[in-house]
Amino acid sequence: MRKAGMSINEVKEKILSLKGREVEMNINRGRKKFESLSGIIKDVYPSVFTVETGESKSSVQTFSYYDVLCGNVIFVGE
Repeated sequence: MRKAGMSINEVKEKILSLKGREVEMNINRGRKKFESLSGIIKDVYPSVFTVETGESKSSVQTFSYYDVLCGNVIFVGE
């Protein structure tokens, strides 16, 4: 369910301002499965953004702005 208060453009601007910085996120994976993740926001694309989550460059995860808008991805401390 979409949370009121932010538009998709505001979410994109927020994530663009965090590009290159280390972030901590809580992710709702569904069916009562939650995951905590820390990494660096590497790239920001029109529909998605990528987070590098470890020492190796092969550990990259992709999230959509809609995930943040709906509350499935929450930035901790922001």
